[in-house]
Amino acid sequence: MHLELPSTALKSFKDFLKHYLMIVLSILTALGLEAWIERVHHQHAAEAASEQIDAEIRTNLVEVREALAKDTRQADVLGRLRDTLEQDLKTKAPDKDLEQLALTQIHSFNFNLNLRWPTLRQEAWDVAVANQSASWIDSKRMYRYSAVYAAQRETATTLESNLRLIINGPRMIDTMTDLRSGSLDPHELLRVVAQMDDMQEQAKSDLSDLAQQMQNALDGKDSAAQ
Repeated sequence: MHLELPSTALKSFKDFLKHYLMIVLSILTALGLEAWIERVHHQHAAEAASEQIDAEIRTNLVEVREALAKDTRQADVLGRLRDTLEQDLKTKAPDKDLEQLALTQIHSFNFNLNLRWPTLRQEAWDVAVANQSASWIDSKRMYRYSAVYAAQRETATTLESNLRLIINGPRMIDTMTDLRSGSLDPHELLRVVAQMDDMQEQAKSDLSDLAQQMQNALDGKDSAAQ
């Protein structure tokens, strides 16, 4: 900021006061202009960050919905296979007959966990936090964004926990090995299928909740109020 000194001597207190007020006015104008420029810069940065985050959430939402659709179809297959095996076992038929029935059912269904889990991006969010443009976004909108990305991390962690709790890896490998050899225990197969079906149902529920939270954030809705 540049201040002009008086070119002539101040002859009275009135002249001094006038010049003093001009200096103060110049300073206030400069400070106000600087604050306005900074505010406009922050607004533009917040708008740009919001657009990038919205685009990223939309991309993630597409991935989540595609995974949810595939997991829903696979859960339906596993559920029907489980129900069919249960009915066959309730007939109390000889083990050899049950084994043949189980093999027949396996070949007619798509026996595979085939769990689909999307890879969710968060680069736009990380950049907004790193360059502090996130701090200039409207507080309610910022809350929705942070909730979505927290939900993404939490959902992925839940999946890992459920896999460890629900799926018996060694038992599944043994069952798959028996299937390839053409010989298996129908009761053991039913247990494995039930585990797989439970895992698919958990994944469906988690993905459905995550998709709803993403959509709410894009629509400007508070998920906690739903």
